[in-house]
Amino acid sequence: MTDAPTRWDLSNIFPGLDSPQFTQAFQQIPEQIAAVTTYFNENLMSLKDNVSAEKLNQNIGVYLDQLNNAIEHAGKIANYLYSFISTDSFNKNAQKLFSQFEQMAVELEKQDVVFKGWLKQFSGRLDQITNLGGTASSHAFNLQESVEQSQYMMSQAEEALASDLNLSGGMAWEKLHGIVTSQLSVDFELDGKIQKLPAPALINLRSHPNEEVRRRGYETELVAWKTVEEPLSAALNGIKGTVNTLNQRRHREDALHSALDAARIDRGTLEAMLSAMQDSFPMFRDYFRAKASLFGQEKMPWWNLVAPVGNTETHFSFREARDFIVKNFASFDRGLADFAAYAFDHLWIDAEQREGKMGGAFCMSIPGTGESRILCNFDGSLDQVSTIAHELGHGFHNDCEYKAGRTQLQRRTPMTLAETASIMCETIVANAALELASSPQEELAILDAMLINDSQIVVDIYSRFLFEKEVFERRKQGTLSADELSEIMLNAQKATYGDGLDEDYLQKYMWTWKPHYYSIDLSFYNFPYTFGLLFATGLYAIYQQRGPEFVPEYKDLLSCTGMNRAAELAQRFGIDIRQKEFWQGSLDIIAQRVKRYLELAQGIKA
Repeated sequence: MTDAPTRWDLSNIFPGLDSPQFTQAFQQIPEQIAAVTTYFNENLMSLKDNVSAEKLNQNIGVYLDQLNNAIEHAGKIANYLYSFISTDSFNKNAQKLFSQFEQMAVELEKQDVVFKGWLKQFSGRLDQITNLGGTASSHAFNLQESVEQSQYMMSQAEEALASDLNLSGGMAWEKLHGIVTSQLSVDFELDGKIQKLPAPALINLRSHPNEEVRRRGYETELVAWKTVEEPLSAALNGIKGTVNTLNQRRHREDALHSALDAARIDRGTLEAMLSAMQDSFPMFRDYFRAKASLFGQEKMPWWNLVAPVGNTETHFSFREARDFIVKNFASFDRGLADFAAYAFDHLWIDAEQREGKMGGAFCMSIPGTGESRILCNFDGSLDQVSTIAHELGHGFHNDCEYKAGRTQLQRRTPMTLAETASIMCETIVANAALELASSPQEELAILDAMLINDSQIVVDIYSRFLFEKEVFERRKQGTLSADELSEIMLNAQKATYGDGLDEDYLQKYMWTWKPHYYSIDLSFYNFPYTFGLLFATGLYAIYQQRGPEFVPEYKDLLSCTGMNRAAELAQRFGIDIRQKEFWQGSLDIIAQRVKRYLELAQGIKA
């Protein structure tokens, strides 16, 4: 392994997009989907409520087996294609194939609607059917959820039409956002020469050690996003308008209603967490002001929000990042460390920054292979080391499900629980870095990196929640201009960051580049991150109390996150997520970090 950031390798999945192996697998997609539909039509459609539970159990089980196989095969193809699209938006062949894939895969969505509509008639007998064992029994939760969600469906014909229109509607807007943001690049003077920086590299300048570079980066961002605000506002309006229309036709209370169901939590749980978050804002504002004082400022401008402070000499080569992560994962669990080492050494991670590549970071499983792939934009900072640890946590989560033999349906984990392992891994690495601090300056730097993350997931996420909530409400009245979207964003930032930041230097264009706003299927792609942080923080506190005996139960939890609601899974560890006290307890742990940060900042200024 070299010191330079790697590119991922998927040649063991398929030799290439033009290979006979991929072509054959691609052509099998409609055949597998047709097999699912045919089995349903011939063996389930005609069954009525007077059929025996045994017959229903058997036929539903066979149907679910075929459905799982089809989803696995389609998912493998989809994520293989996405590995090209996400790293090279100029790859026209991959985009064309993905478009063809979407045309085929929409038939699975239609079949899901048909099955839910059919299953609804057996809602009163579901326990009887699933108590008889087999695949139907192991998928009891999925079946019950299907029945519950069937009440929010339009007619079969309307749902089929919505799926077809989505290809050239919501999903097309999503693609436009990805293409525009990944192909945006600007000329920027860095290290004494003019460089063409892609948007992710420009965004990464927010953590540059030189404040003048950060300030110019901030100003350049404002100019750059201004040039693409019109197509992006059109995309956002298109997506949010579509979601509003469909939610109304499906008799949803609002967009948040479907997001809560997708997160597998209730409104009371969210309100308890939001209330605790609001109560924590003064604590975070103390942190912002203390950080501002280190720059000789009363209030912090946006360009210093994620700026490094303290000892900023720490820089990691990619090999050093690997070794640091693996070593510290081993202190938690050998299996976790071995997984991370394997991911690094077998080129599962695409870490190189380059034009045409998506910004940010993500982890995706490769269904049917037991493998995952991770994308990030590595720049050598501790923040990026933390990002890799975070994404490896997602990969480890996938690995726990693979090893437990979970099916594709059983692995449909809500966003709330999907962040559990990732934030746990992030915490392990951050705490390890903190323990190695050899001076107050170094301790301050590491604490700041932790609090940057904490404040982003609590304060900034709340601002995103407020932004999206208002956009959905105002979109019902008509299209929102780019200026109006920017105004809503500024107001949301003022409501959350308050006097912790300088109101003259906020970031009104946060709505342009965050892909989370541009999902047709996943609204409010924000609060689940906070749930994940605070839930994982609570779990980590339990681990600190119980030690190694906690780990097997934790791994089992990860293998089951797609098989129950969040509240029931949390109860395994005596956690009641419907009570504000739990969320306050996790925020109290963060408050201890802030307290220590204020002490260090005061000492350094003195």
